[in-house]
Parts: sequence; C-alpha cells; structure tokens
Amino acid sequence: MNALSWFQRIALVILRTLIGWHFLYEGYYKLMVPGWARDGHPVSGWSAAGYLKNATGPFAGFFHSLASSGMAGWIDLLVPIALVLIGLSLVLGLFTQLGCLGAAGFLTMFYVSAIPTTGTPMPGAEGTYLFVNKNLIELAAVVVVLLFRTGRIAGLDLLFGRSEVRLNPDTARDKVMA
Repeated sequence: MNALSWFQRIALVILRTLIGWHFLYEGYYKLMVPGWARDGHPVSGWSAAGYLKNATGPFAGFFHSLASSGMAGWIDLLVPIALVLIGLSLVLGLFTQLGCLGAAGFLTMFYVSAIPTTGTPMPGAEGTYLFVNKNLIELAAVVVVLLFRTGRIAGLDLLFGRSEVRLNPDTARDKVMA
C-alpha cells in the first residue's frame, strides 16, 4: 500500500469520528426518549415502527412485517443500543472494523428501505434525491474508513496490534513525527 501523508491519515480519522458521532448521537437520542417536553409533559418513546411501516424500497414487505411482528419491541430496544455501540466503536477507534461493518449494515438497511426514485421533494425529507441520498453517501464513507483500517492509524485498536499504515518518507512532516 502506498504510504499515507499525515494530512490523509488525519482526514480519515476525522471522517471515522464524524460517522461515529452520528451513530452515537442517533442511538443516544433514541435511548433517552421518552423525555420531557418544555412544558413538563412526557414525550412518547421512540419506536422503529413508523419507519418500518413507511418503507418503500424493494424489501418494503419485509420491513412492514417487522413493524407488526412480535419482534417490534426487541427492534425498538436493540436498534438504539447497536447505534450507540457502533458510534462508540468508531469514535474511540476500538474494534473499528466491526464498527464499520455494523454501520455499513445499518446504512444498507436504511437505504434499501427507501431508495429515492422520484427525484422530487418528499414529505419529511431534507432535500430532493434521485438514487443517491445521505445514507448512500455515508455508506460509501464507511467503506473508505473500513478499507483504510483507521483504527490502526489512531484509536484504541492500536493497543491490539501494530500500525499497518507506513509513514511516507518523502514528506518532511512525517519524518519529524516518526
């Protein structure tokens, strides 16, 4: 593998951390709901049922059946816990490869549950998408993080193995840091 410059390594670790934060906060928020509204009334708990019932992609029937199955309660519990664990993995650089695989799995499910095929504004959507949306872009970014093994650039994975990314001898900054 070609050696990565200091800036490339930093950029990859930042990308991993941002993706991790996204997963961590999404899971944290779902775990913290129910919460309390400003007026002191409880807010209803988070549930995946609405998302699953609104699936439109090629596996919509499967997602719809999950929403009305006896597994719905387990899904509501396991999804936020998995999101938090994936987020922590990526933020901390601990078991990064496993965290990337989990993130890729979730993002793939999110994408195929509602592939944007209209190219027009949709209710509740932040933008107008045709085939490519935020889930697909984040999935591509996760694949980059996975392939570059960023836990061995920086993170707690360094405790379990030596770095596989070699310093670029042509870069003076890398010589200083080595």
